[in-house]
Amino acid sequence: MRLFRLAKIVSVGLRFGLDRMILDADSSGRLARVWHTVFFWRTFSAPRGVRLRRALESLGPIFVKFGQMLSTRRDLLPPDLADELALLQDRVPPFPTDQALALLEDFYGRPVDAVFNNFERTPVASASVAQVHFAELPDGTEVAVKVLRPGIERVIEHDLALLEVAAAVLERIWPEGRRLKPREVVAEFSKYLHDELDLMREASNCSQLRRNFTDSKLLIVPEVYWDWCGSKVMVMERMYGVPISQTGVLRAQGTDLAALSRAGVEIFFTQVFRDGFFHADMHPGNIFVHGDGRYIALDFGIMGTLDEVDKNYLAQNFLAFFKRDYKRVAMAHIEAGWVPPHTRVDEFESAIRTVCEPIFDRPLKEISFGKTLLRLFQTARRFEMEVQPQLVLLQKTLLNIEGLGRQLDPDLDLWKTAKPFLERWMDERMGWRALIRGIKEEAPNWAGTMPQLPRLVHQVLVESTHHRAEQQDRLAELAAAQRRQGWMLTAVGLLAAALLAFEVHRYLS
Repeated sequence: MRLFRLAKIVSVGLRFGLDRMILDADSSGRLARVWHTVFFWRTFSAPRGVRLRRALESLGPIFVKFGQMLSTRRDLLPPDLADELALLQDRVPPFPTDQALALLEDFYGRPVDAVFNNFERTPVASASVAQVHFAELPDGTEVAVKVLRPGIERVIEHDLALLEVAAAVLERIWPEGRRLKPREVVAEFSKYLHDELDLMREASNCSQLRRNFTDSKLLIVPEVYWDWCGSKVMVMERMYGVPISQTGVLRAQGTDLAALSRAGVEIFFTQVFRDGFFHADMHPGNIFVHGDGRYIALDFGIMGTLDEVDKNYLAQNFLAFFKRDYKRVAMAHIEAGWVPPHTRVDEFESAIRTVCEPIFDRPLKEISFGKTLLRLFQTARRFEMEVQPQLVLLQKTLLNIEGLGRQLDPDLDLWKTAKPFLERWMDERMGWRALIRGIKEEAPNWAGTMPQLPRLVHQVLVESTHHRAEQQDRLAELAAAQRRQGWMLTAVGLLAAALLAFEVHRYLS
């Protein structure tokens, strides 16, 4: 089975000329010339990005998802390949409803009609990993039931094994292999794919995001019904709304598209800087608009998390960027530990200025945050920066948010909307306000620790005294050993002198 699959991958690669893409990267060009001479009859009119996209589509949904993930790595791929791979759609025919019913009955231990008042047999959405059916709980609550595709785990393991082999081969034979790190890319893809296979994980992501936006006037997140959920089944509140891509319908129903675009930016920066937990798959298919103008988020399989170091890095860089303080940008990278401490600040600053100065000569509303962050990553790579996966996810999501926002309102000034969030976040974490906030956050911990301080101090002093006594005993032992060694050396010396005197006396006699 695996050998047959490998043969198919090689066949598809040759059919779409992917071998030429690899060979053309050879700077000498000798191997490419020989190869092209042998296979002289093959001609390809389509650009290389189109051929790569079509090859992945031919290989099936797992390779399509791999291409989608690759499209986010614009710090690694040339723009023409990344742009073309971004067009890949995770759409596959639904699997038979009988299989979905069998999986549900096995999970619940009873017929589906005994679990739900109503279960719609026709799926409303289908993707490579799962499909969704509408249903109704016994109390009349309308829900969406997400069911994992049967046998998908086996398919994924087979294809991942082949991708790992292909990545290892590419890293050895492809001149660009060492820079692009294909094995690391496949390992990252494997992690995300396995995360998507656990629907309990997705349900917990959904629940966390809903809790973060409780009573929000901007975003609705469906409720999860835990009693009906498992690793292969997720049941959540059914949502009603208009797809964000249907701008004509939204305009006809009186939705303020400019306000909607600003709200999207506000939601994103709230997730990033307030919560450090953001929806990382915000393409138009996962976003709807409620009748009251609020966003509806769906599909929580891919989420990003940021710690305080990440948030500080982003805020400092964005603020310094728009002040054109490139030295501050360089220092922020070094302070965060993203580039080695031995990096020369002046060289790094110069490289950043070279890349960014042409960008910031344009009006602010025309500047892309996502592309600016990408250019920064590309520059920092030359200074040994390892771009963290969570920052790659954020950059991809930022590009999606920008594209969506400007589709709704071409005049959207992202900087004007984002700047208050960045300044507020920095203000809360620096100076006296940050100190007071830190004291308030740590006060409960200190209150629990304070009564223990006398005992802990006494314990440290006793241990210190005991340690000092041990050291003194050890020093005394060493001194005694040295004295014994000295006496032994003296005795040996005297004995040697006596023997020498005896020999001299005997010689003279």
